[in-house]
Amino acid sequence: MMGFTTNQWAVLGLVLVLGWLLGLLSRSGGAKWRAEAIEERKRREAAEARIAGTNARIAELERQTASQPIVAGTAGGIGAAAAGTRDDLSLIKGVGRAGETRLNELGYFRYRDIAELSDNEAATLEGKLGAEPGTIGREEWRDQAELLDSGKTTEHSKRWG
Repeated sequence: MMGFTTNQWAVLGLVLVLGWLLGLLSRSGGAKWRAEAIEERKRREAAEARIAGTNARIAELERQTASQPIVAGTAGGIGAAAAGTRDDLSLIKGVGRAGETRLNELGYFRYRDIAELSDNEAATLEGKLGAEPGTIGREEWRDQAELLDSGKTTEHSKRWG
């Protein structure tokens, strides 16, 4: 059996000491990674809490709308257009043509329909449209609809044009 020489023992000792020093140095870097992992966990938990809150709001809106009658969108829209009882809801900034179509499908044809929405009805409508909560208030749909309903299109254009 072969034994170690003095030089080999010295190299082995140096390698062990060097490994120990590198291990100590890497622990300070580990704190950085640990702090980043904790921050990432906090961000993920905050996102999960927002998602849970949004899901709860959706469930509440679905419970509120379950008792409301279903409006036949297309037939109602054709009837409203034929009777001349339909306003151009796309003039409301933030609605657009696609939004107008969706509003018509949900039974909203006149500026007055939008202007008279209560906060609860606005929240329900946002849920049905798939809009971010608070969109109707933030984009002032009710104020815009009121101006347009009263025929103040110039004033509307100045404010939201």
